[in-house]
Amino acid sequence: MLNFPDDIEVGVIGLDEILADLYSKGRQANEKTAEEIITRLEAKKNYIPSSDRTRREYMYVLLKEYSKYMRDRAKNL
Repeated sequence: MLNFPDDIEVGVIGLDEILADLYSKGRQANEKTAEEIITRLEAKKNYIPSSDRTRREYMYVLLKEYSKYMRDRAKNL
C-alpha cells in the first residue's frame, strides 16, 4: 500500500518483490530506480496515470518507500 501526502492510499501488485529484487542488486534510492519501479509496476498491470505531475508524485512516494525498505533491511543485518 502506497500512502500519498494527501492521505490517498493506493494498493499495488508486486511492489514487495520489486523492492526486494532491487535491494538484492544493491540499487540506490534515486530517480533512475524510481523510474524502474514504475516501469515494473506497469508491467504487472498496475495503473499509474500518465500525467507528469502524477508520475512525479509516484516517484516521490516510491523513493520514500524504497528508502524505508532499505533502512528496515539494514537494521536486520
